[in-house]
Amino acid sequence: MTGHIREAQFHAHESESGHAYGMTASRSDVLSEVLTLIRLRGELVYTAHLCAPWGIRFTPGPAHFHFVEEGDAWVVPLEGEAIRVNAGDLVLLPHGRGHCIVDAPDTPAEAIEAVASRCFNRDALTMHVGGAKPSSRLVCGFFGFEGSSLPVITSALPAVVHIPRSDIGAPPWLAAISQFLVEEARVPDPGSSLMISRLVDLLVIRALRSWASTQTRRTGWLAGLGDERLSRSLSAMHADPFRRWTVNDLAEVALMSRSTFAQRFAATVGEPPLHYLARWRLTIAADLMRSGGMKVTEAAQRVGYASDAAFSRAFKAHFGYAPSEARSRRVVADDVGA
Repeated sequence: MTGHIREAQFHAHESESGHAYGMTASRSDVLSEVLTLIRLRGELVYTAHLCAPWGIRFTPGPAHFHFVEEGDAWVVPLEGEAIRVNAGDLVLLPHGRGHCIVDAPDTPAEAIEAVASRCFNRDALTMHVGGAKPSSRLVCGFFGFEGSSLPVITSALPAVVHIPRSDIGAPPWLAAISQFLVEEARVPDPGSSLMISRLVDLLVIRALRSWASTQTRRTGWLAGLGDERLSRSLSAMHADPFRRWTVNDLAEVALMSRSTFAQRFAATVGEPPLHYLARWRLTIAADLMRSGGMKVTEAAQRVGYASDAAFSRAFKAHFGYAPSEARSRRVVADDVGA
């Protein structure tokens, strides 16, 4: 059963052509597996030319990013401390709970709707605030998330993801992506909308990878990835999620005793290993029904439930709605902040 399910799994690492040529990946990338279920929908990218004093308030809604090309700014989340960002820094606000960007912490912020009505050029996709010589220039954008699994995945992320510049400036990948974003946004050639969405996707995933690699205080599945032995067990679960895993099996993969593994996994990830696996299977099922068009019975069988009733109970307990509603549900960033 495990073999043919794995071959048909919707988020397998290898493409069908890869299988045809006998070319397959040698390892499971947990971060890619998890982020596969986040579908980004880039909505707008623009350049902000800002001359002090200035302050802009974004109400709760879509997720945002701000890349500082020149000058500096302060990012003030609705909840949490203000963060100063300098040229070469990137900030992501993945939850869409509302925030301000200001030139100084004590500068009043005006609603973005009012600022945009006066200062936003729709043709050039630029916003000029203040005088003729801006003190800061930011590449900004907002985007939505789609996917039934969004709260599960983003719960491990903070309100603000800050990627600071290095000693030599912005990371090359960040400078390149931001440049391409601006170019595609300013010149709306055929395919630009899709290109922008793909570039935003790349920007966010690359930023999350960079952020996760430098964090010592992580939570949830990200914390598990930071532990070498637990990461082995997570990789095994994600590589073969429908296998009948036992705690003993996973402990062996992690090269730990059963009791030590179970205790360490629960303390680090926040739940027992088989609970994590069960939630991940339900997350896969939700995506299969929402984007793959799979029926409830098919999804239940695919993820290993013996009956629709048992699957429906587990699904509703986890997501808060019945599996029959999965196809009509669309989770976006403001749902997470609710």
